[in-house]
Amino acid sequence: MSSDMRVAEEILRTLGGSRFRAMTGAKNFAGTDNSLRMRIGRNKTNANYMEVVLNSLDLYDVTFAKVTKMGEMKSVRTYDNVYNDMLVNIFESHTGMYTTL
Repeated sequence: MSSDMRVAEEILRTLGGSRFRAMTGAKNFAGTDNSLRMRIGRNKTNANYMEVVLNSLDLYDVTFAKVTKMGEMKSVRTYDNVYNDMLVNIFESHTGMYTTL
């Protein structure tokens, strides 16, 4: 990956990397220079999309949404100014899915 994907790679590593991918059914990863987007598996909130963006405060903004078959995005919940060590806790508490065994 190119150097501008470092933030996306770090977000995925913080969430748990390949263990996160296997435990949550996450797929269709897309990264930019300051964010990571993905589809997530079935969970208690019906959200099937997650986006984590590094904001100007060097904290993360996390959005969970339901993307319909028509491509319409219905925002389920947004968490602003999240520290990196809280990303896993927010994911687990919001979705009810665990990122590790």
